[in-house]
Order: sequence, then C-alpha cells, then structure tokens
Amino acid sequence: MGALTKALQTLHKYRGDHNRQAELSFTQFLREVVERPERNIRNVTQVYADMVHHFVRNGFDEYRNDPESINYLHYDCSRLFVEGSDRPFFADRLFANRLVRHVESLSVGDQQNKIYIFDGPHGSGKSTFLNNLLRKFEQYANTPEGSRFEVVWRLKVPESVGGQTMGSDQGEGGHWLTLPCPSHDHPLLLIPKEIRRQFLDELLEDDRFKAQLFTEKKYEWVFREEPCTLCLSLYQELLKKEGDPLKVLDHVFARPYVFNRRLGAGISVFNPGDRRSQRNVRTDDEVQRTLNSLFSPAGKVPYLYSGYAKSNNGIYALMDVKSHNTERLMDLHNIISDGVHKVDHVEERVNSLFFALMNPEDKKVLTDLAAFSDRIEYVNIPYILDIKTEIEIYREVFGRHIDASFLPRVLHNFARVIVATRLRTRSEAMLEWIQDPDKYALYCDKNLQLLKMEIYTGHIPPWLSEEDVERFTSKRRLKIIAESEQDGWQGLSGRDSIRMFNEFYARYAREDKLIDMSMLGLFFRKYCKKDKTFLPMGFLDSLLRMYNYAVLQSVKESLYDYNEEQIARDIQNYLFAVNFEPGTSETCRFTGERLDINEAFFQRIESRLMVSSADATAFRNSVQKAYTTTTLTQEILRDNLDISQTALYLHLHERYIHHLKEKVLDPFLENENFRRAVKEFDQESFKTYDHKIQSDVRFMMHNLQKKFGYTRQGAKEICIYVIDNNLARVFSEQINYGQLIP
Repeated sequence: MGALTKALQTLHKYRGDHNRQAELSFTQFLREVVERPERNIRNVTQVYADMVHHFVRNGFDEYRNDPESINYLHYDCSRLFVEGSDRPFFADRLFANRLVRHVESLSVGDQQNKIYIFDGPHGSGKSTFLNNLLRKFEQYANTPEGSRFEVVWRLKVPESVGGQTMGSDQGEGGHWLTLPCPSHDHPLLLIPKEIRRQFLDELLEDDRFKAQLFTEKKYEWVFREEPCTLCLSLYQELLKKEGDPLKVLDHVFARPYVFNRRLGAGISVFNPGDRRSQRNVRTDDEVQRTLNSLFSPAGKVPYLYSGYAKSNNGIYALMDVKSHNTERLMDLHNIISDGVHKVDHVEERVNSLFFALMNPEDKKVLTDLAAFSDRIEYVNIPYILDIKTEIEIYREVFGRHIDASFLPRVLHNFARVIVATRLRTRSEAMLEWIQDPDKYALYCDKNLQLLKMEIYTGHIPPWLSEEDVERFTSKRRLKIIAESEQDGWQGLSGRDSIRMFNEFYARYAREDKLIDMSMLGLFFRKYCKKDKTFLPMGFLDSLLRMYNYAVLQSVKESLYDYNEEQIARDIQNYLFAVNFEPGTSETCRFTGERLDINEAFFQRIESRLMVSSADATAFRNSVQKAYTTTTLTQEILRDNLDISQTALYLHLHERYIHHLKEKVLDPFLENENFRRAVKEFDQESFKTYDHKIQSDVRFMMHNLQKKFGYTRQGAKEICIYVIDNNLARVFSEQINYGQLIP
C-alpha cells in the first residue's frame, strides 16, 4: 500500500497544463501590462516571432571581421526542430537563414493578413517542418514567457432569468455567466479606439517601450483593431445599463490563451482528406437565450461565430494544398484580403497566422487568384544543400556510430555527391565570380559545384587565390546565396538519400577496414552508368582530387614542427631591416637583436617567404612601403598595436608558415626510408629505423589523430594512401599562393 500511496501522491501533485495562472480582473491585468509590457502587449505574429527567437539563438558568423560579410549566419535550429521531436527536421544553413529573415520581416513590418506558403518538392520534409514548428509554438505559447491574455466576460444573471446555464457559476441571488470571447480578443481592445493611445500613454511607465509602441509598425494592431462583434455588443449594451466604462470593465476578466492543437484551440490544422464541416455557424442556444433576457430587445448581443474563431489570434494551417484543402484556400481568399467574413448576419474579424504547405505542381490552383498574389509570401523548403546538415540526418537515422566506420572526410564526400544531384549544373553567379574554373582543376569541378557547396555551408576554401578572395564581394555573395532559391528542386530527395546511404553503408562497413574513397567511387559510378544524368561528367574525379588535396594538407600539418619563436623573430627583424640599406648594422627595435643587414640576411628570410631572387628588390620595396605608410604610422603609433598584431606581420607570418609546410613534404618526396617506415609503422620492423625517422613518423601519426580525428588505424592508412598515390609530388608545384603583398 505504501507504493500505491506514493504513486497517487505524485499524481496528486502533478498539475500539468492545468497548473496555470488564474483569471485576472481587468485592473489586475493592467498591472501585468505595466510590469511586463513587451510580454503582455503582443499579437499572435509577435508571439510566433518571439517563439522562433526563443528556440533559435543568435547566429554565428565565422567571418564576422570580413567587411564583405552578408550576415549569412550559422543558426542552431536543433532546439526548435530536433529536441523532443519524434521526427526531427534538420534545417540547413540556407533554410535557417531564410526562416530567420521570414520571422524578422514579421517582427518589424506592418502585420497585415497574409498566407505563408512553405513551398518545396516531394520528400523535402515540409510536413515534418510544419508539425515540429506548430508543436514548439503550442509548447511556447502555453508557458508564462509565451502566453498572451484573452477576454473573459462574467455577467450577473438574476434568478428570474432561466436556469443554470453552461459555463456559469452559482452565486447569491442568481448566478454568473462566464463567457470567454470566442475570437480570443486581446483585453486591451476593449479600450475604445478613440482613447486607446492616450490611455496607454498614461498607463505605461516604460518610456523605451512606449516609444516602440507608438512608432513601430508591429504595434499598429493595438490602435487599429476592434474587438469581435460579441465583445463590442456586450460592451455597448453594458455601458447603456451601467453608464460608466469602469463599471463595464468590472465584468471583464483576462486569462491566458490556452493553445491545444488536438482540440483545435488556437491551432487548427487540416489535411487534404479532412472533409469540410457543414456547420459554418457556431452558437449556443442556452447562452443566446440568457443574453437575450439580459439585453432587450433580443438579438442585441448575438452569440454567433465561425470555425475560424477557434484559431483567431492563433494559427490556421493547411497540410498540402489539394483536395479539400484547395477549397479551404479559396475560402481564405476574401478573409485574408479583407480580414472579415460573414457569419450569418454578423461580421467576424479574423486575425490569424495562415500557413500552407505546397508542392510545385499544386501552384496552378493560384493562377486564377491574381488578386491574391500580393497576399501570398513563399518560404522555400528545397532539398538539403548543406553537406553538414545532410550528414546530421544520416547520424540521426543510423546512429552517430557511423562516423567510426569512415576515414575522415569520406562521409562528407558521400554527402557532397548527394547534394551535387540537387544543384543545377550551370551557375551564372559562380561563373561571374570565378571566370576561369580550370585554374582550380586540382581542387574543384569545372562547374564549380564543389566550391558552391562550400559557400552554402558558410566556408571560404583556403585553396582560393588571394585575387579571387578579394573578388568575393558582398554583391557576389548575395547573388550566389540567392541562387539557392533555384537549387534543391531536383535530384535525390531526403528519402532517396537515406535509402542510398543505407545501401552503401551495409555494403562497405566492416570492422577490419575503414570506408575510403575507392569504395565511394565504385558505389556511385554504378549509378552513373545506369543514368548518365545522375551526376555531371567528371564530378567524381574532381571530388577525388579535392579529397587528395585536403588529405595532403592534413599530413603536412601533422608533420609540421618548427620553432614559432624563431619564426616571429625572423619576421620582426625583416620588417625592421627593410628600412635600411644593405651593408649597415642596426639594433632591431622589436627583438633587441643586433642585425648585420646585408644581402645574405635578406636572402635567408626571403627564401622562406617564397620570393625569388628576381623578385627580391620589388618585394622588399613593397614591404617597406606598406610598413611606413600603414603598419608603423597607423597600426603601431595610432592604434597602439604590437608589431605581431599588424596586418603586414600576419601576412608575412602566413607566407613563412606556408613555405615551411611545403618543405615538410621533403621526406615523402626524397627519403625512401621515411616512406618505408610509414608503411611499417606498428610492426616490429619499424624499430629498425633510426630514431629521427621513428620520432617524425610517431609525431605525424599522433597529430593526425589529435588534430584531424583519425583513428590509429586510419592515420596509418591515410599516410600509405598519400605514399601510394604520390600525392606529395602531384601537388608540390601546383599551389598558386597569389599576390606577394596584401
């Protein structure tokens, strides 16, 4: 019995959704408004925008110091679409930015009735997106942070009037009729429009919020909207009886607007197969009789409303515009255009958020509604175009352990192939930027799809020349991102990609061998043979070359082991020395070292800066000019920066490091013992090599694991791959480092 008692006690303590704030008198409600005006003066559009901002934190810009940044940010949408969801929706970077722009436009614009159509091809996840969005809206709107108040009337009914009525409370000398506003009106709308601005100016104490309230478009509804017909009629009839607006408001209470999708309260969702209700007019005969008795003659206060009232100041959503939902969309035409519709002889105002999902082929239903076009706003949901998001879907469906079956980057390359099927082959925006794609043949495909994928993920690849990075202006970035509206409408759907990954993983995942690029190539070439349009010609070859380049950079980085302090001293000494003629001796103001400034000194450092003897004089002069005009006069003297923080120093440091990392490949190019030692790593014969080679190989293997996520087995495999494919020699003379001085 003890366990039973404990369990029942737990149930007794649990209130769930019923543990809500009690009804407030109108005066108590006004106190809440004064205390928290931003929370308590908002309509459904503002609640929706606040909900998205609540779950989606501020975006992150990897290039926030870039003057050409277009505010294309990384937004983490997992709290909105993934956490707590039975069927997560994964928003790629493009869609996340699109959604945030959509919400921000609602936050600042004039909030007229519109229908927001989320448009995308089959299998793009539209239904999952909207279901999760509505679930989080319902969750947020039913919390104190997300709640908004609605009107509830309490009317004293004498004993002589009827019997017990629905929704009434018994009292002395009669009973009270509790009548919630069927349209969920905001209580402030009961303040007459003519004095509403003055009333709020006198009521509110927060001058900052008052400035927003009286000037910003998003608050125009406060001064423009009127209460529903029932509330307006009750107010006017009670004013005739009472003769005092304050006594009328004694009958007005406020309670949190409770949203419940399953009951259609605040959120109404219709599927195409849901038949339309034949009950266009809703009423309650008993309530109407009571109102008729209280307010003579009968009919002064009509208790009539439509099905739209249940989601008024809420969300009305159509899941796919076809079948019965096509008819519902037609019905919305006049409602959205005028904001009112007739319920019997009564005009009913509708101020809701209208959402719809639509497939491209269903847009033909809108062709006959030309006048409706300015009331439609599309938000595209194409297939995923961000490889990082595509991989998150695989991890969600198959488990995060799948990463352990792949060599690093191979899983990402699987996603690149999938995304490539979704991109249009020719990109005018990319070709306007990179006019000669062939110069990047070692890292990218001729159609620049691989580069476009990097841009879509918010990444500017390091293999781009300085010239092209400079040409990557904000105008060009905007054009490329704008093209994403046309990408993602073809190719493999989300369901197709999951099916294909399942086939690939089942075929190649083994405990004794990590999945590599050769397996990926074999798998997709089979599809290319079946369908010549599956991928652009040569795409898989380009993907392999880009992979080889990235792998080689990882190995170079893992072998790199130089004295950073010596590098810093060399660069600082050089920046000081260029200001003097060869043949002099000076003490460097930055390092304190006594320098013999001669050609041998300059050649030693310039060779590490990748400057040929033919270019040495011009290079030295350009450094000296940059130092005197910008580094010394502006950054050091004016901005009080340390020499190591200046742009010129950082540029030379990058060149110096780049040269050293290129030289680090010498063992792969020239030392056969080193190459054999890599292949024999973890074998007994490895111990026969000299200590320097053993130390270098161990250092490289350790860094591949620590810096790039390779397993011990994977690190050895990738080094053998670099050796067997002679990648060090293939790429040794191919890197164009760009301009000498920034």
